[in-house]
Amino acid sequence: MAVSATQGPLSGLPRRLVQDGVISEADLLTALDAIGGKAAQLVPHLVANRLGDPRQIAVAAAHEFGVPLLDLDAVDLDLDIVKLVDEKLLLKHRILPILQRGKRLFIAVCDPTNLGALDEIKFQTTLRIEAVVVEQDKLEARVSRAIEAVDTTMSSLDDDSDFDLENLEVSAGDEEVGGEVNSSEIDDAPIVRFVNKVMVDAIKKGASDIHFEPYEKHFRIRLRQDGVLAEIARPPVALAGKVAARLKVMARLDIAERRIPQDGRIKMKLSKNRAIDFRVNTCPTLFGEKVVCRLLDPSSAQLGIDALGYEEPQKQLYLENLAKPYGMILVTGPTGSGKTVSLYTGLNILNTADRNISTAEDPVEINMAGINQVNVNPKVGLTFAAALRAFLRQDPDVIMVGEVRDLETAEIAIKAAQTGHLVLSTLHTNDAPKTLTRLVDMGVKPYAIASSVSLIIAQRLARRLCSNCKEPIDVPAEALKKEGFLPAEIEAGITIFGPKGCTQCTAGYKGRVGIYQVMPVTETLGRIIMEGGNAMQIAETAKQDGVADLRQSALKKVKDGLTSLEELNRVTVE
Repeated sequence: MAVSATQGPLSGLPRRLVQDGVISEADLLTALDAIGGKAAQLVPHLVANRLGDPRQIAVAAAHEFGVPLLDLDAVDLDLDIVKLVDEKLLLKHRILPILQRGKRLFIAVCDPTNLGALDEIKFQTTLRIEAVVVEQDKLEARVSRAIEAVDTTMSSLDDDSDFDLENLEVSAGDEEVGGEVNSSEIDDAPIVRFVNKVMVDAIKKGASDIHFEPYEKHFRIRLRQDGVLAEIARPPVALAGKVAARLKVMARLDIAERRIPQDGRIKMKLSKNRAIDFRVNTCPTLFGEKVVCRLLDPSSAQLGIDALGYEEPQKQLYLENLAKPYGMILVTGPTGSGKTVSLYTGLNILNTADRNISTAEDPVEINMAGINQVNVNPKVGLTFAAALRAFLRQDPDVIMVGEVRDLETAEIAIKAAQTGHLVLSTLHTNDAPKTLTRLVDMGVKPYAIASSVSLIIAQRLARRLCSNCKEPIDVPAEALKKEGFLPAEIEAGITIFGPKGCTQCTAGYKGRVGIYQVMPVTETLGRIIMEGGNAMQIAETAKQDGVADLRQSALKKVKDGLTSLEELNRVTVE
């Protein structure tokens, strides 16, 4: 098998890929040089860089080597089979055991020429190894799920009798616990077990927040799932203080202090490879402390840009601006609209060994290796502005500011964007055009905005219709027109889906999908800003330039059957 453009004519899989028209010879030779002769990396490199269709590559490999081709979607994961191969080998080679027949073990691979991996597995298992070709992208996803399932034993989360709720490994920040504490109240085993169970249930259900709310005559617990709050428990009101105290101990907060809000963090380690962070905030209310825990799953930053819901032109605009050496990208939207995930997805793309990336956040929500992350702490003078000044003395390439809150931070961030740095940040406005006028209102000079801000992304999160049970609904043409669909679209025929509800979803919805307004700051928009134009003028010009607003983007998601008209009206306005 040829592994470099310099080693003569193509042979083996590379030759087959060119012959079958999967990739051009020039692109293939470039790819071979890029992987430096490491043959086993060819297929992952082609798929990761979108140089070839994973299905076509798998078909070509199966034909070339006479190896069976299998669709991994049709295979049920058997954890007993997966456990036959050491976890380190699964991680190292990204392969997956799928079936055992006597002394034969069938291994899913994307490239059957990776004999080193097959030999290592044969030596470890003492079984005869048979390769089966599968699509590389499906294999990558299934391997990750298999490792998580084996290591975390998520089945034990579904069966509390097998899960030690009293002894979950929990850690927090560096703050010391203060005050006189009644340890019998906090370490009471039923309370420990109850709080842990609520947190584990929230993880299982994919919730984003847990609300512990004390009232005069009752105490309720709610989960925010897919953006909507729902009550899950109503424990005795007498437990409210004990539950709050237990959460404060877990987050290393001052238990004796009940008069002021406090912020903390809990890390719940479910296994050696899976941990979930909870950002904890307490707030004194009339009848006790309300505690809100926000779930922060580091894996959400690894989703990849394709999973976020950008339309293709919007995605390309984001990627093009991320590739620029300088300028400012602003992401805007209300709390809980997915701004952090959008920013971290961009940082994940930029996170390479040749870039110096620093972030200032309040607080750091997702830990990411390779990025220098700073927790802002105004109490000791470590503000966003102070952190930014420090970053600029450390030769940065990319800077991320958690939020532009004041003029000082805005001016330093804009100056950094003007002096050869790529700056990413967030701002709380309702749409992209209002972001530009908000900066002017803060006191930033219009010419500085026009010359530094390169892209603004406004976003919302809508609940995604369950693909298993969504059903078409009959909506009159007049109602569709009122919602904003074009007459031509209505005449051509639009199928609108609505929620139904099944055992696999919550009230007909499962997961969320992003709705975006991606507005590049063009010369025309820059001129409007410098001439003192308002948000309406900016919005009209952006519309003429083909920028879809949030409503239009949501209509596209409804038309594609991803969400419902109810969600469209919940997250956007006409």
